[in-house]
Amino acid sequence: MHEPFFGGNEKEYVLDCINSTFVSSIGSYVSKFEEELANYCKCDEAIAVVNGTSALHAALHVVGVKANDEVLTQAFTFVATANAIKYCGANPIFIDVEIDTMGMSASSLKIFLEMNAEIREGKCINKNTGNKIAACIPMHTYGFPVNIEEICEICENWSIPVIEDAAEALGSKYKGKALGTFGDLGVLSFNGNKIITSGGGGAILTNNPKYAQEIKHITTTAKVPHLYEFHHDQLGFNYRMPNLNAALLCAQLEQLDQFLVNKRELAERYKDYFDKIGVKFKWEKNHCEANFWLMCIQLESLEERNSFLESCISAGIMARPSWQLMHTLPAFKHCIRDDQKNAKFLQERIVNIPSSYRSIN
Repeated sequence: MHEPFFGGNEKEYVLDCINSTFVSSIGSYVSKFEEELANYCKCDEAIAVVNGTSALHAALHVVGVKANDEVLTQAFTFVATANAIKYCGANPIFIDVEIDTMGMSASSLKIFLEMNAEIREGKCINKNTGNKIAACIPMHTYGFPVNIEEICEICENWSIPVIEDAAEALGSKYKGKALGTFGDLGVLSFNGNKIITSGGGGAILTNNPKYAQEIKHITTTAKVPHLYEFHHDQLGFNYRMPNLNAALLCAQLEQLDQFLVNKRELAERYKDYFDKIGVKFKWEKNHCEANFWLMCIQLESLEERNSFLESCISAGIMARPSWQLMHTLPAFKHCIRDDQKNAKFLQERIVNIPSSYRSIN
């Protein structure tokens, strides 16, 4: 579906890392990658961690999400988004998505809060449960920018921190600004199928120095720096990225602009083809620049979707449907949600098609 491409300095940097003997989280490539990623995204801080799920968990932790809190997110997402909320002992509230962006609907978010929430002592409280609504996680689905400015404005009015799930969206922009840099925190993933990869890996972006410092501390097992003592001043997580992974990512990041141009060319060819045969190919909205990580077509019905998938599989072509909606999974079936009309519409119709970088000799 999206094969990794290692056509740059990956072998050189990894061998250099091996020769240094610093292959774990203490090593020069970790800080080098963090600095280069922050520069690329034009944010103050980037903290490298072991995967996107741990990045979400750490981000939720530092904004203060605790047991029995509630977190606004979407049901049309990969399970990691909802899992990370549960890791904190909190519960997701599933807000419907937009058809065009496939990400959280700002209007649905506003309606839910106006109907169900109130501000008490500076905190957003769900009037029906009495629980604090402690964060909001909109997802930039398949790398397509959600209406992030409006979501952030709504959440600011309700005193709700925003954590952007930009796991799939490195290289995507909204009004010329990198996704993951609009909210209080943004989360990226470098899993084996992402636009740049180290086999695993993730990162947290922020312009808040307090958050950055705390994340670096808790993701390094909350160990207090000392010449020889092992003192951990709070519950911490072993989430820091190893130097080996960071070495790969430094080489991958050097090629990202090339990847984006290549994938946009593929997307344009797909769009031209599918337009001619009357099939909707998902495209970016005005003021948005998608990275076209996974490219999507939107079919007319569940039956047509299944028929298309079966035909692709029979022909040896990899294609896949979107994820099952979170509230249909056992772990989240009792979670609060709105009508999910658009999410259901998309889940029955969206298919991802081969989206890899094409090596052109």
